Amino acid sequence: MMKTNSLTVSREVKLTKGRSFKLLRYWDLYLMVLPAVILILLFKYMPMYGVIIAFKDYNLMEGVWGSDWVGLQYFRELFTFDEFPRVVRNTVMISLMKLLVGFPVPIILALLLNELKFVKFKRMVQTITYLPHFISWVIIGGLAIDMLSPSSGIINRIIEMLGFQPIFFMSDERIFRWILVGSDVWKEAGWGAIIYLAALLGINEELYQAATVDGANRFRQIWHISLPGLKSTIIIILLLRIGYILDAGFEQVLVMYNPTVYDVADIIDTYVFRVGLGSMQFGLTTAAGLFKSVIGCVLLILANVFARKMGEEGIF
Repeated sequence: MMKTNSLTVSREVKLTKGRSFKLLRYWDLYLMVLPAVILILLFKYMPMYGVIIAFKDYNLMEGVWGSDWVGLQYFRELFTFDEFPRVVRNTVMISLMKLLVGFPVPIILALLLNELKFVKFKRMVQTITYLPHFISWVIIGGLAIDMLSPSSGIINRIIEMLGFQPIFFMSDERIFRWILVGSDVWKEAGWGAIIYLAALLGINEELYQAATVDGANRFRQIWHISLPGLKSTIIIILLLRIGYILDAGFEQVLVMYNPTVYDVADIIDTYVFRVGLGSMQFGLTTAAGLFKSVIGCVLLILANVFARKMGEEGIF
């Protein structure tokens, strides 16, 4: 018995020494990771402290801990609030539209770029497509509003030249969601393609050479080599997108929507922003944000379990 205990202690000591040795040996790598860890702690974990407001009658003067507990009162009010079902429906609808339309576009773009043989032209196209990612939604929203203006917008000028009446794009409920989807695809497609291009570089070039010898054309090579090589990357990105299904793009919607399209464009984030700052209902809006986070987390876990049952690795 004594021997067993001594062996266990010695193993633990060796493991501790091994970890300390690795920490000292790779100190520069840990130092590089440190800023990212600090940022995550400051902006991802510390704000979780504010979740308590969802269960309190929050008063600015008394602070979080000085305010009275109200339990699940705000959640009951939230689920019985007339506007909340509409807000959730809009959020899910816009997110699904972006997922169905916008998810395949970076994959197709990456496959097309991968087929380009002229390196300079390929780099130029790649640069042009991912530059919109760095443009603020405020600028893009302003450009969209100006271009689609019924009086001075270039799109309506062309429509009038063709003999038709101008269209009020930004106030038409049937069109507005598609404007959100289209502008989001244009902004993020090039940036998203970078991940898939990196995955394509990891595919063994000999596979393409063997397929060429067997008589496979470029389309066949894409279908049987490139797409299977992207399968794991596609699944991981899809899982992450499912986890953010209730994140329909706060900045984009806030900049581009207006009261005439609230019925189809008001999402959870904009609702929280308007009610939280406009009506000072901090507890109610915090409850809405917590609801969104919990649903997103549950969807991510379920999607990951489903992916594992299908034989894929998942993200955890």
